Amino acid sequence: MVAHRLPSASSTRWNFNSRAVKTVYEHKDDLVRCFQTIRYNDAFDGPTKREAGGFVLMLEDDAFCFFLALFHKIMPHVDILYNQLQKRNCDCLHWREAVPSLVEDEEYRGPVQEPQPKKRRALAEDTQRHLAVEVCDTIMTHTKDRFAFTKHLVSATLLQGDLFQQHSRTFPDSALETTVEAYPSLDKARLKTELSLIYDDEEFQNCSGALALYQVLMANNLQDTFTETVSLLNILITTPMTTSESERCFSTLKRIKTFLRNTMTQDRLNALAMLSIEKKMTREIPDFNTRVIEKFASQKDRRAKFLYK
Repeated sequence: MVAHRLPSASSTRWNFNSRAVKTVYEHKDDLVRCFQTIRYNDAFDGPTKREAGGFVLMLEDDAFCFFLALFHKIMPHVDILYNQLQKRNCDCLHWREAVPSLVEDEEYRGPVQEPQPKKRRALAEDTQRHLAVEVCDTIMTHTKDRFAFTKHLVSATLLQGDLFQQHSRTFPDSALETTVEAYPSLDKARLKTELSLIYDDEEFQNCSGALALYQVLMANNLQDTFTETVSLLNILITTPMTTSESERCFSTLKRIKTFLRNTMTQDRLNALAMLSIEKKMTREIPDFNTRVIEKFASQKDRRAKFLYK
């Protein structure tokens, strides 16, 4: 009757709730019709009918409809932040741009209550506005508190490409002080000299992030010239922004170390896991499979013929 599957909720994957909200919002009338059919169908027992009637009352409740419409408007903005933080190439530069954009988007512009039947009394517009503002403020407060411990990531602004022209006119001394305080192994004087040269170069100004700048330095063999900058880039690139990378490792481990392959050594497990995690990189290596077979066959004499001359 609904012709759509209701996504299951998860206590750990909170983004699954947004899919459930979207599905219920878009198919609310179909769900009501489905539960009404169950409610008045003699093929179902009494407890099932009473449960279906409870769902009908909930879907027709004014407060439920208001919060359903409200979160249907809010969750897409939250999903944007979630998807950006789940990217493999997410670094602190992208993170610093993603969080403020969510805070700017969380603005309530008017009532979201859908038209209700005349026999039911809808929530007042002032009540709607008060509740919506409270929900948005709660989300923004939690977001700011969640990412408030990242003062050491101020160093990301030193290597943000769109700020290079501004830094070339006025050097960010405060950000440099914070960076050196967070990472005492860096040479402050040398790092300032290297950054001043980078800010004035047009080629470096076209870099969109820390990874792009690192690739330019390595491609031109400038790692010995900009030693402190490369050290700072290594820190920023390898600092995990989220737990998504470690979660991928655990997911890969479940696929590799199965019941039938439970006795493999640690070295073999690490090698297979690396090949699985970085499979995109291995596909880009020319003749990767052929080279692996040749190396395996040349290690010692084997009964199977891997090489043909």
